[in-house]
Parts: sequence; C-alpha cells; structure tokens
Amino acid sequence: MSDKLKEFIDIPQQFVRDGNQFMTRCTKPSQKEYAQISKAVAIGFAIMGFIGYFVKLIHIPINNILV
Repeated sequence: MSDKLKEFIDIPQQFVRDGNQFMTRCTKPSQKEYAQISKAVAIGFAIMGFIGYFVKLIHIPINNILV
C-alpha cells in the first residue's frame, strides 16, 4: 500500500521538477529574434488571408452557376 502512495506522491513532484528544469532552460527572445518571428507570423497571416480571399472569389461565381 505504501508503494502506491509513494508513487501517487512522486508523480506530481516529478512533474514540478521537470517544469522547473524547463523554465530555467527557457530564455527570453532578443529584440531581433522577436522581430523576425513577428514578421514570419505576419507573412503567414497575409498568405492565408490571400488564399482564403481567392478561394472565396472563385467559389462565389461557381456557386451562382450551380444554384
């Protein structure tokens, strides 16, 4: 019975230990890294927006022909 109790207590402790190790390894991005990531995200949003716009642009006439 004590083995199960020890295992039950050990799992959250291991989780907290792993979380602390992860947080100590993490570093805050520099201003250059942050700008690069932001630029990549903005380009991705723009590309997805244009793809959605063109799909909608093509879909409307096709939908009107079918209906």
